[in-house]
Parts: sequence; structure tokens; C-alpha cells
Amino acid sequence: GVDDYLILPQAAKDADPSWFGFMMTLRDGVAFTRNDIVEYLENNNIQTRNLFAGNMLKHPMFDSLVNGTDYRVIGDLKNTDKIMNDSFWVGVYPGMKKESVIYMADKIKGFLSK
Repeated sequence: GVDDYLILPQAAKDADPSWFGFMMTLRDGVAFTRNDIVEYLENNNIQTRNLFAGNMLKHPMFDSLVNGTDYRVIGDLKNTDKIMNDSFWVGVYPGMKKESVIYMADKIKGFLSK
């Protein structure tokens, strides 16, 4: 029941992933920011992390580099900006208790229903 608000990961066909984290991305047009939902989850004892990539051109390392000489850009990078600004992880692992997973899901759904 979160598809109107979040883009969720999908396991590849015939894959049986062992998730270590569960990334979510806000859909365009939602009435809240990544920081809003992350703050809510953190305040409810659910740890989150930002994705460690996104648009790498925004990293200060690129300030001294020259496009076309030191690197090249293909396209407008709108998807990398989207991930950088609107994605976050919640931690999961195979040994996590069902009650913890239900708690996280309930809190996420509770935030989205506000």
C-alpha cells in the first residue's frame, strides 16, 4: 500500500537476494521530502542511511576536474539526481525478527497515511 508514495526495490527474476538494506525512493509529486520521512523513522528508532552515490558530479572532488578532459557526462543525469535527493535505506538482514520488520512497515505506512 505504499506504491503511490515510494519506489521499492524489486528482486531480479530467479534471484533469491539476502537483503542487507532496503532502499526506497520517493515518487515525484509526493507532499513530503526524504528528510521528513527519515526524521520520522529515526525518531521512531528506525535507523536510515542515504544512498552512498547518486550524482557523483556533485561531489567536491569534481570541482577541480574538467568535463570532457577528466571525465565525460552523457545525458542530463536526472535519475542520479533523483536518487541523490529522494532515496534512503532502512537496514534489514536475514536474522531480523518478524516483529521488527512489522514495526518498520507499520511506521512507514503510518507516516504515509498522515
